[in-house]
Amino acid sequence: MQDTVAIALITSLSTLGAAALTGLIGALSTRRQLAHQLTVARQESADRWATRRDELRRDAYIGFLGACDAAYRRLDRRWVEPGPDAVRPGYDETYAAMRAVDEAYNLVLVEGPADVASAGRSVLASLTTEYAEQRRLADEPGDEAAPLRDRHRERWLAAIEARTNHRVAFVDVVRQVLGREG
Repeated sequence: MQDTVAIALITSLSTLGAAALTGLIGALSTRRQLAHQLTVARQESADRWATRRDELRRDAYIGFLGACDAAYRRLDRRWVEPGPDAVRPGYDETYAAMRAVDEAYNLVLVEGPADVASAGRSVLASLTTEYAEQRRLADEPGDEAAPLRDRHRERWLAAIEARTNHRVAFVDVVRQVLGREG
C-alpha cells in the first residue's frame, strides 16, 4: 500500500508541478504579450501625435504664406498705382494685410520649430521693410502721377528679389521640418 501511496503522491506532485510550470509559462507569455501591446499602443499614440503636430504646423505655415501673398498683392498694387492716393497715411488695406501676416506669424511661432520661426521672421522683416520703403519713397518729391515702380525701378526690383529669396528660404526650411525634399 505504501508503494501505491508513494506513486499517487509522486503522480499528484508531478501533476501539480506541471500545472504550476504551465501556469508560470503562461503568465510570463501573457506578460510579454501585454508589454508588447503596450509598446505598440504607445508607438501608435506617438505616431498619431506626430501626424497631428505636422498637420497643425502645415496649416500654420500655409496660413502664413497665404497672408504673405495677400500682403504681396497689396504691396504690388502700391508699386504700380499712380498718384498720391496710392500711399495714404495711417491705417489702410496694405497695413491690414501686414497685420494679417503678423497674426499668421504668431501661429508659426507657436508651432515652431525655431528654424522655421526664424525664416518666418525674415519674411516678415522683408515685408515690413518694403512697406516702410514704399511709404518713404511716396513722400519724396517727384512726378506724383507716375507709379512708384517707374520712379524707383531699382528699389522695386530689389524688393521683388528680397521677397522671393525670403519666401524660398522659408519654404525650404518648412520642407525639411515636414520631412519633404525639394
